[in-house]
Amino acid sequence: MPIDKPDINEIIWQIVASIPKGSVASYGQIAKLAGYPNHARYVGATLKKLPADSALPWHRVVNGKGELSFLLDSEQYQKQKALLEAEGIEFKSLKISLKIYGLHT
Repeated sequence: MPIDKPDINEIIWQIVASIPKGSVASYGQIAKLAGYPNHARYVGATLKKLPADSALPWHRVVNGKGELSFLLDSEQYQKQKALLEAEGIEFKSLKISLKIYGLHT
């Protein structure tokens, strides 16, 4: 079944917009909530295309291990980590506890 991209993008954006401050969701979790399980990479690709001035809280999306997906020494990694820490999210050994901070649906 082909994906109607405008519709799935809108759904992804709405789900990301609904992640509360101080919480995170995984790419796979967002794909599942959007009704497209196994499309975690598509979620990542959709968020990657957001304009730089987007108000969408993209920084609240992490991988399924509770890690940031950017390269460790990259500017994007540091920006996402700083935004999450400003919301009270703590990192332990470069990971976020999904049990504590994960979106519970």
